[in-house]
Amino acid sequence: MRRHIALPTLAAALTALALLPVHAASAAGTVLTHGSAGGDAVSVGDVLTSSLASGTKATLATSNSGTSGISCTGSTLSATVTSNPAAPGSATESATSQTFSGCTSNVFGVTGVKSITVNGMPYTTSAASDGTVTVTPAPGGTIQTTVVLSTLLGSITCVYQAPGLAAVSSNGDNSLAFTNQPFTKVSGSLLCAGNGYFTAVYAPVADSSVSGSPAVYTN
Repeated sequence: MRRHIALPTLAAALTALALLPVHAASAAGTVLTHGSAGGDAVSVGDVLTSSLASGTKATLATSNSGTSGISCTGSTLSATVTSNPAAPGSATESATSQTFSGCTSNVFGVTGVKSITVNGMPYTTSAASDGTVTVTPAPGGTIQTTVVLSTLLGSITCVYQAPGLAAVSSNGDNSLAFTNQPFTKVSGSLLCAGNGYFTAVYAPVADSSVSGSPAVYTN
């Protein structure tokens, strides 16, 4: 009797187990993957790096539609992944470095660009599944950039601030694009432009912690 009861009971139990839904965390991919969309998960602690897309420049224009301002032929980004949840969702990173090189200016009275320094890093970066990327400072802080210029009257220092930045990521070329992100001058001489509008496209964004530095995708 026990044998005849046990077999159907075991079969029913196995059937019920097979019908249980798979837990979302094990079924879904992560927001950030490397190698391909839906590929291997980017690990927390990995360092993501990028430089300007080939043939492009980073600019800090004096107006959102003008061509006057600062132009740089080189720029790099570096950030450490701090969370990478299941998609859809938002991954977070700690932006630790941003550099600029090969910078020139066509602003009247400015003869050269000595340096551009991003202050107050790290900043928190949030990368959402829909491609929206936001960069925010620590609570109570601002995103700040210090520009040192050579002018006809000598060297001057211009300081610009923004409450945050927005960008868009694309899996088409693994890029991160900033377009006319506004900064306001908080200190500096009259030769410093009153506003700055930052535009740059970084591509490809790569996971430098993985062998071969594969491109990073947003899911």
